[in-house]
Order: sequence, then C-alpha cells, then structure tokens
Amino acid sequence: MSLAETETELLQRATAGTAEPALAPAQRGLATWDGRALGVLCALSDLAALGIAAAVEAGGPRDLLSGSPLIVVPLLGAALLAARGMYSWGIGGSPISALWRAAEAVAVAAMGAVVLATAQGDHLDVAHAAGAAALGFAGIAAGRTALWAGQRRARTRRHVARPTLIVGTGSIGTRLARRLAEDPRYGLRPIGFVDAPCDPDGHQSEPSPLPVLGTIGDLPAIAEMAGAQQAIIAFSPAAHDDCLWPAIRQCERVGVRVSIVPRMFDALNGRIVYEHVGGLPLLGLRPSARRGAALAVKRAIDIVGSLTALILLWPLLAALALAVRLDSPGPILFRQRRVGLDGQEFDVLKFRTMRVGPPPTANGFRPEPGCAPGGVEGDDRRTSLGRLLRRTSLDELPQLLNILRGEMSLVGPRPERPEFVAEFEREIPRYGDRLRVRCGLTGWAQVHGLRGQTSLEDRVEWDNFYIEHWSLWLDVKILVMTVAALFRPAED
Repeated sequence: MSLAETETELLQRATAGTAEPALAPAQRGLATWDGRALGVLCALSDLAALGIAAAVEAGGPRDLLSGSPLIVVPLLGAALLAARGMYSWGIGGSPISALWRAAEAVAVAAMGAVVLATAQGDHLDVAHAAGAAALGFAGIAAGRTALWAGQRRARTRRHVARPTLIVGTGSIGTRLARRLAEDPRYGLRPIGFVDAPCDPDGHQSEPSPLPVLGTIGDLPAIAEMAGAQQAIIAFSPAAHDDCLWPAIRQCERVGVRVSIVPRMFDALNGRIVYEHVGGLPLLGLRPSARRGAALAVKRAIDIVGSLTALILLWPLLAALALAVRLDSPGPILFRQRRVGLDGQEFDVLKFRTMRVGPPPTANGFRPEPGCAPGGVEGDDRRTSLGRLLRRTSLDELPQLLNILRGEMSLVGPRPERPEFVAEFEREIPRYGDRLRVRCGLTGWAQVHGLRGQTSLEDRVEWDNFYIEHWSLWLDVKILVMTVAALFRPAED
C-alpha cells in the first residue's frame, strides 16, 4: 500500500476479512481512560487512602494538618509510589500486580514520619506510625482492587481496547494476533499486520489471520489513518531494513506506543540486566533461582503444605473415597503413569471418575492436532459423581500424596503420559524443557485456562515462562489464583 491511499480505503482494508472494525471515537476515549486516566485515578485513590490512614492515627484531619509528623505518610508515600512506577502498567498488567512494592513504599513513608518527629524533637509513638502504614496499605489494596475489577470488566466486555498493529506476519506475529484476539484482558485489539511482502530469500510470509495493511515504510501513516494506539514489532523479514527505525520514531511522535518482541525471548526473564558496551546495548541474562537454598525452601513448602492439607482434609478425603466406592464398581483411586522431573516416571493418583473400562489409548484416542490430551478422551465413561469431582477438581486431591513423596510439587507444569511425552518432544519446540522442574498439582498454564484439550504450544510456552521466571512469590500467586480456578467448569 502506498502513502497515497485514502483513509477510507485503508479503513476498509482494516475491517476486511476476520479483522474487527476499528474503534469508534467514544471507544478510543475509553481506551485512553484504560491507560492514563486509570493511572490518575489510582494515584488519587492511593493518596486518599494514605491521607485517611494518617488522619485516623493523628487524631483527626485537623490534628494531621496542624503539624503532625504523620503528614509525611501520604506525601512521601505517594511520591515513592510514583517513583516506583506504580501508576503505569504494561500490557495485560493490573494495578494490584505489584502490591509488595506498595507495602515497601508505605513502610518507608512511615519510617520517614518517625525520623521527622525525632529530628523536630517531637514524640511520635511508633505504634501510630505502624498503624498509619497498615491502614494505608489496606486502603491502597482495596482501592486498586476496585479499579482493577472495573478495568477487567470493561476489557472482558470489550468496551475498552487499544487498536493494535502487528509488524511481522511470521509464526510469532500470528500467534500474538491470535492471543490478543482471543483474550481481551490484555486490553489490545489487533486490527491488522504490517510487513514486507517477502523475506530477503524470497519466501512469502505465512498466511495471516488479519489483513496485511501495508509495508513497514508506511507504518506511521497506517497507524494514524487506522487510529492505532499500539504497534508491536514481532519477527519481520524486514526487521533490519533502514525504514524500520525511522518508522518507530515517527510512531512515537504521533503518540503510538511501540513494543518489541525480542529475539531469543525464550531465554529472557524478569532478572535481565541492562548493560552496554559503548553505545551497544546488552541484556545480561540471569537464570531463575531454581537451585540451592531457594529450591530447598520450595521443597520444604511442598512437604509442609501437602502434609497439612492431608491432615486438615482427611474427613473430606474419606467421604470422597466412600462416595467413589458406592457410586460404581471399581477401585477408589485411579493410577496412571506420568513423566516428572528429569524424565522420571511415576504413578499419578486421582479419585476414579469413570466406570471401569479400557484405557483411552486402547480405543485409539488421539488428541486433536496442536491440542494437549486430557479431559474426556474417547467414550464418555464418567459417572455422575465423577462429573462433579472433575468440575471441582476434587479428583486431584490424592496427588497430595505424590507431592509428599517428592514425585510432584504444589506448583509446576502438569505431568504427561510417557507415550505423549516422546511424541511431543519431537513435534513441539522446547517441550522437553518442562522436565527441568518437578511437575505440579497446579501450574501457571492451568490458572490461565489451559486445562484439558487446549493448545499444546501455548501450554508449553506458559510452562517454560514459569520455569524461567520462578520465584516463591510466583508460586504463592499461582496458588491464590488456583482457588478461583477451582470453580471453573474445566477439566485436566
């Protein structure tokens, strides 16, 4: 497409095929609210929460404003939150995703109030400073939760979304477009691709799920005419052309946010260090803490957690075992060979949910191309109780014994059957990397809806992301998210 094409022609191309219509002006305003305005609202909410907390501990608003050292708490706290980037969220981020940083900022602000009081020769009870910090953090958490819930609701209903152009029609670009289109929670709405017609060797780009609106040299004009607010640079055949860098700069000048999918992205995690040699930037890779003391702590948590759960849940486990025995003839527990850490096989334990019969592989079951096995395979032999157990994931509870024995962990990639592991390692890149850690009762992929017969490529990507970014805090986050996921009618 040339720069001489009219806006009408461009928008017609942007809305052709499977692409969704470009956002109306009112929706573009909502998309702006989803970004900058939400940050302003969050800042006001935090300031109000800290101010109210300080006023309560100072004895009232009048006492706070009449010279109480606790006035430092809202002022310094808000400044520290802003300095820590708490009012700017990336793609798919949420206002509550970094509350630990808010806790640190509030604690420092409270200590600042104590230091100020000491410097002025005033007396400030440390308990009042601690109370202001605790109340302030609670208010911040409540406010951010409410704002995040409103943002999530608006995004899920597709009321807000930034129109997005994707540069590159290769496998990464098409995967990115599909994911953004399927999951509105990222707040981005793909409207089309921009790319070179072929790579330097003459190979055509892959078939595109969205229309290709033009070439990279036209990117700024396409973004302006189509109303795009975001551009994502995926792996384009023209990634090193001289036209790409000027196009990015022009997009930034007209207010279009630009993101880049880095090459070797599989090796990156949250511990990268930005370095440079002269004017040449370097990204220093730092592996996640999957060994030594951190790994020992994870194993200790697995032992204590599984043992505690078995003790607390034994009445439920006994009741479920009795219900399975009475529901249909057969054993109480279902055992199946799975592959765990470093390729070691073990028997995973579940409450039996099906009538006794031949295993699915004996019936010639094969998952759909690109999908993981799981859920109902072949003939549906689930009992009425089995349907309930699967819907609530209660059939997975016996795996607490697998965790206690060291075959599994509370959190990790879900284990797979040996026959499928051998096949998937040949077909799916980096599938075998999942075996670097113990498999888990729940995992990063599962809490994001990848359960049962869902995309195998996506599941592998999420699992390896978890491994590369692993931390004890991430495990806690996944366990909390699992509580909500238990009520979803999905199967694994």
